[in-house]
Amino acid sequence: MKIVDIRERPVEHWRVGVETRMLVSAAAGAAQLCIFEQWAAPGAGAPTHSHPVEEVLIVREGEADMWIGETHATVSAGQSLLIPAGRLHGFRNSGSTTLHVHAVLASPIFEATPAGSAEPVRRWAST
Repeated sequence: MKIVDIRERPVEHWRVGVETRMLVSAAAGAAQLCIFEQWAAPGAGAPTHSHPVEEVLIVREGEADMWIGETHATVSAGQSLLIPAGRLHGFRNSGSTTLHVHAVLASPIFEATPAGSAEPVRRWAST
């Protein structure tokens, strides 16, 4: 049995206005999931990118403009967006307060390929 205490997980600065804390990943012993939370300042978020696996974005607080391809929607606290594997997507805090999002990926390693790039970014692989 593996117990993960999120109070022991560091908050990482991913980009201007965005902080991330990994909750579960290969680095924490997971075999099939990556779960993390992000806080985005107004106007900040995740630029367009894709993952090789399915992802769910769950808005805990605030509201975001989220997109898959060219389709945009406003997603608010208590709502989530299911993103199919391989689809370009992203989000931006469209509110006036901090956006808090939980993300779940169907892989223990975070892998994202920014739009227009051939090289993926990988995080939280096992140590």
